[in-house]
Amino acid sequence: MYTPEAQRRLFDLSKKILKDTTIPNPLEAAALSTALKEVIVYHEHRYYVLDNPIISDYEYDMLYKKLQSLETLYPNLKTLDSPTQRVSDDLTGAFQSVPHQIPMLSLDNSYNAIDLNDFDAQVKKTGLIATDVEIEYCVEPKFDGGTIVLLYENDVLIRAATRGDGKNGEEMTANARMMRSIPLGAAFSKHGIYKAELRGEALIRKDVFEKVNKKREEDGETLFANPRNAATGCLRTKHPADVAERGLEAFVYQLGYAVDKEGNNRLEKFKTHHETIALLGDLGFKIPETETKICKNIAEVSDFCNEWQEKRDRYGYEIDGMVVKVNDLATQNRCGFTSHHPRWAVAFKFKAKQATSKLLNIEYQVGKVGSVTPVAKLEPVQLAGVTVSSVSLHNEDFIRSKDLRIGDTVLVERAGDVIPYIVKAMEELRDGTEKAVEFPKFCPVNTQEKVKLVRTGTEAAWRCPNCTCGMQDMQRMIHHVSKDAMDMEGLSESTVRRFQQVGWLKNISDFYQLDYAKIAKLDGFGKRSAENIQKAVEKAKQNPIQRVLYSLCIHHLGRKVSKLLAAELGHVVELKDWDLARFTAIKDVGPVVAANVIAWFENEKNIAILKEMEVLGVNMKPTAEDAKPAVATDGVLAGKTILFTGALTQYTRETAEKAAAAAGATIASGVSAKLNILVAGEKAGSKLKKAQTLGTVQILSEQAFIDLLN
Repeated sequence: MYTPEAQRRLFDLSKKILKDTTIPNPLEAAALSTALKEVIVYHEHRYYVLDNPIISDYEYDMLYKKLQSLETLYPNLKTLDSPTQRVSDDLTGAFQSVPHQIPMLSLDNSYNAIDLNDFDAQVKKTGLIATDVEIEYCVEPKFDGGTIVLLYENDVLIRAATRGDGKNGEEMTANARMMRSIPLGAAFSKHGIYKAELRGEALIRKDVFEKVNKKREEDGETLFANPRNAATGCLRTKHPADVAERGLEAFVYQLGYAVDKEGNNRLEKFKTHHETIALLGDLGFKIPETETKICKNIAEVSDFCNEWQEKRDRYGYEIDGMVVKVNDLATQNRCGFTSHHPRWAVAFKFKAKQATSKLLNIEYQVGKVGSVTPVAKLEPVQLAGVTVSSVSLHNEDFIRSKDLRIGDTVLVERAGDVIPYIVKAMEELRDGTEKAVEFPKFCPVNTQEKVKLVRTGTEAAWRCPNCTCGMQDMQRMIHHVSKDAMDMEGLSESTVRRFQQVGWLKNISDFYQLDYAKIAKLDGFGKRSAENIQKAVEKAKQNPIQRVLYSLCIHHLGRKVSKLLAAELGHVVELKDWDLARFTAIKDVGPVVAANVIAWFENEKNIAILKEMEVLGVNMKPTAEDAKPAVATDGVLAGKTILFTGALTQYTRETAEKAAAAAGATIASGVSAKLNILVAGEKAGSKLKKAQTLGTVQILSEQAFIDLLN
């Protein structure tokens, strides 16, 4: 971007300006303003993009203050692309939703060389390329931060937004202006571009993140879990100064949209993706230059991805994979897009990360139906950018199968970069001081009354059948307001706990008679919070009864059976008159869940709570959403039973089931000899193995399922 001669000139100019203490007249001020902007932008580029400053922080601050003073003295010199305009007043209110120039799609995933070869074959097929021709790919880091979309018009940054839903994002221009790696002005017009939309990633360097967390710890603030959380949360901060304080910066990795004043596409002047990235680098943007490689074929791509998988921990930023893109733009255009992802790009995801830690202790938590879950307390260990110190051990059988002991060195894995999991104990490292785990026989919370735990022959978990400590009531209330149940936005787990502690919540009916005036006066809330909670509660009152049933925390009563029951009811309380035969007459409702529902509705206290909720306005009668879906008798899946497992990428589980039902299928609850089709998404587990063992189940990928529907 800067020639050696230009760099020397700007350095000398900086020193000259710093030495000059005279107050300029109006004619001199305009020239000085232009010079100051030029040298400050240069030094910001050295510091924030190249990580190689050539003046001290103090000298930079003095240049910056001189420009500020000049613009205060002569306001007509202040321009939108001035470095001083990065500083903004705190934002107020919610962020606006703004449309992207072109939609932002997700990326398809790959995990090994086989997946990459399949991707290469698909590119050749859709790109109309002979199978024996090698394709050139551009491979870049897959940064683990927050996506940003930058819009420039007439060489000036006019808007920045988050990814949002792909079509629209949350506007956060003031925050983007605080990132000194984002130019406020860029000379796109030299290349015939009037309007340009760029995609990038906002993130925090690992070493900066550690300093930020250390400062928060010293100030008594909650620590950030990982750099990604700190970065993505900061994108939506209402205080732009936080962006600078946390050291947020941005890599730009795509010129997604570029037109001239007449709206003509200027991307057509480029032959390759890499050319567009090089242009952005020349214009002063921070690009993944040294981390990117042009690979001549897919085998070279695989080698490069594996190379980065080995050295990811030594890299200054968190990355969770590599992005592989067809370099030739004409081939990209021929490949096109699905509704979910471009066919010319794929994410190579790194393997789950593992580390060893010490098992210090086991704590026991009581859930909403009384299940006692052991939780391992570990020496804190970093896994895929997150500090892990607690890991669920599921149940007593899991502990026994792993032969875990207090004091063991254990191998911990963060599967899919999401859920921590203890793989095994390192038996060879035991020194004899380790202690066997004694699973509690009584409630671990209420240690005074000695409530004995029970375990039926069909369950793996020990349960507290007669809770007297209030822990189950708390968990039930937390579940009642959760997204899949009554979906009361604003009533988070911490808020429910807080309301329970001040005596406002004793059972689920209390949610519908909260005193919003008191909430507004509660420390940490206020009028706006109280109003939002009231809106959420009033909205929840109109929920379909399938949500009401699921929200009651009846053991084994999940969302699917709740929906099946709702379709048969005229009123929720009718269930108190049902017998076992009435329940099991409904397909997919078994005797175990039926017995649990019967027992719950036999309890008069539970019926009283439901009636009180109805008096308070909660709907107890079926809505249109509770009705049985119409079954297509002539659909492509008519008469078939189908089940979905694993992570779906183009559907949510709910929308996939609706699509299958609309095509005539019956949604199964599990894998059995009666199952016809299993749709296996990413990371499909035990259900897939069982279906393969049966040999009678047709197994489809998500794409094959979509093709079948079409």
